Amino acid sequence: MDIPELRALLVHDNAWLKEEREALKALADDVKQAETILKERQAQRQAHERQRANQDSVETVREAQQKTQADLADVRNRAKEAEIHLRQDNERREKAKDLQEQINQQEGVAKIWNGLDQLIGSSDGKKFRNYAQQFTLDVLLGYANHHLSDLSRRYRLERVKDTLALMVVDQDMGDEPRSVHSLSGGESFLVSLALALGLASLSSNRVRVESLFIDEGFGSLDADTLRIAMDALDKLQAQGRKVGIISHVQDMTERIGIQIQVRRQTGGRSRVETPGV
Repeated sequence: MDIPELRALLVHDNAWLKEEREALKALADDVKQAETILKERQAQRQAHERQRANQDSVETVREAQQKTQADLADVRNRAKEAEIHLRQDNERREKAKDLQEQINQQEGVAKIWNGLDQLIGSSDGKKFRNYAQQFTLDVLLGYANHHLSDLSRRYRLERVKDTLALMVVDQDMGDEPRSVHSLSGGESFLVSLALALGLASLSSNRVRVESLFIDEGFGSLDADTLRIAMDALDKLQAQGRKVGIISHVQDMTERIGIQIQVRRQTGGRSRVETPGV
């Protein structure tokens, strides 16, 4: 420094010097604080760089950014499509709700028809016919068993479940069910006679059955069974019904008052006689 500059500086008093020293000290403190902060920031930067997964270049990062933006745009487009589908689905749900109400109403109608189907069957009437026939057969068996109790107390007729087939119950063998084919010739005749009499009783509810014709079958009966059968026929006759018997059994002539006899002649001819008339 030259003399003038020194003289200019010497002009300042101690207060000025003190102020300048304090300012320099403050600047020095600020510099130290800035250096400390710089060191901390550098340490943080180094730590951050160590935590990075890779050291990608700017171009790589930009490419990744562009790809992410493209994916984001694609996702947004799909989101819009999903919103459209959702709106369409809501519209279909509203339509389906109306259809479901119609289905519920139709199910109520179908339930009624299903109940009728369980009772009477399909439109062809087959199931109803079977049901009606089974019911009618049960009623017929009730009448037939009433007559069968007079003809043969050993047996009782029953219907095979869910069919129109018949079976006999052997009451002398602890109500053992048996096939009708297991009956002897005489027993089969009595059962058939009971069914015929039961059918006549059943028909008499609406139509008066005044005549009953029985063709053969008496030849397979023993004397006691024949007597029981004839007693049953006599009861029908006593009720005002005409009973006609077609038979070749000679022993029956004693029980039958009015007879029509057909006698064979020569030359293929026959003659009708009415003894006692």
